[in-house]
Amino acid sequence: MSEEHTQLRAVGSYEAEPGEVGRVLLLYSGGLDTSVMLKWIQDEYEAEVVALTVNLGQPGEDFDVVRGKALQLGALECYIVDAREEFADEYVAPAIKANALYGGGYPLFTALGRPLIAKLAVEKARESGCDTIAHGCTGKGNDQVRIESTVLTLAPEMKIIAPVRGWQMGREEEIEYAREHGIPVKGGTEAPPYSIDDNIWGRSSEGGPIEDLEEPPRDDVFQLVTLPEDAPDVPQDLVIEFERGRPVAVDGERLGLVELLERVGEIGARHGVGIVDHVEDRIVGLKVRDLYEVPAAAVILPAHKELEKLVGTIHQNNFKPALDNHWAFLVYAGLWHEPLLSDLNAYMDAVNEHVTGSITMRLYKGSARAVARRSPNALYDQALAGFGESGGLFSQQASPGFIELWSLQSRMAYKIRNREQESE
Repeated sequence: MSEEHTQLRAVGSYEAEPGEVGRVLLLYSGGLDTSVMLKWIQDEYEAEVVALTVNLGQPGEDFDVVRGKALQLGALECYIVDAREEFADEYVAPAIKANALYGGGYPLFTALGRPLIAKLAVEKARESGCDTIAHGCTGKGNDQVRIESTVLTLAPEMKIIAPVRGWQMGREEEIEYAREHGIPVKGGTEAPPYSIDDNIWGRSSEGGPIEDLEEPPRDDVFQLVTLPEDAPDVPQDLVIEFERGRPVAVDGERLGLVELLERVGEIGARHGVGIVDHVEDRIVGLKVRDLYEVPAAAVILPAHKELEKLVGTIHQNNFKPALDNHWAFLVYAGLWHEPLLSDLNAYMDAVNEHVTGSITMRLYKGSARAVARRSPNALYDQALAGFGESGGLFSQQASPGFIELWSLQSRMAYKIRNREQESE
């Protein structure tokens, strides 16, 4: 990069320009992008930088190392916020109630984390006297929408910097910049060329060889879930217990939600459950291939959906999936504070009021399927379900009259639409 300052041109009214920035709150992961960014902002904007790292349950992350690196690179302070409990209770739990999958496959773990991270950024920016918030999102992704929409909603006075969107550096240029400025590169320069994001609800990989749709994913992508062909040859049954739509116990042991997600994720990963190869419609108009490792979600979401189906009426079960899909879309699109989402959450809570019971999931070489169900609120009568049984709320003798009335309009329509043919 040139020693001269890069000329940046603001497009949005909230984008910060050099000269109007005093102190910046940087969302800092410790990776290549944000490490380069920490130094770059100091040089290009001549601004002080405060770093914020949020713990959402990223496996294997050493947050002391992350903090030390930020301070080494010139940050005035690096706040480490453990937000796992809030993330599980206020973001993942509603997603479970909404059976949240975007595009039929993505359980929204990154999308759920971004509004929480942005909210914490606003809080820490105000506490530390920052006038600007910076993030490492690209111009091709959804995260820029999620973070900036949340910041604009909660703190319209804040300016925003998104250097990756404008500095036109590729990975090799970033590595060279890091070398020139003594910035340690996380994972080394020979690390697999994937963009990784993870938290307690899942892990994503994109970029590099993954972008070739005609090629299957390389084995080096999968760092969380065992490949199904290498998973144990013996299945494992896992009993997930719910109260009002929220998972509360595994195999009879009550757990806090964070621990429960970790426990189910570890067991699911061992059995090869939760690998999703997904072509996705991004909000910005692109189709992108992502590889997800979501063992906890791949077990808990189908278990919840199965229990919900057991206690819901036919009308609820036919109606709710459309609202589930719209809930997922709003979250994917970064509209966490959209009033409609609050309205949908109220409906989800009402439906899940009776979603109490347990589902036994059988895990085996990449699959997770329900094999047993139990609920005090089940709309199911074992005696009536059998052939030949009758009585109570159901009378087989009433069926002919029901059939005659139920089919009345269909029979009339058929007759009218075929009367010309019958008259020939």
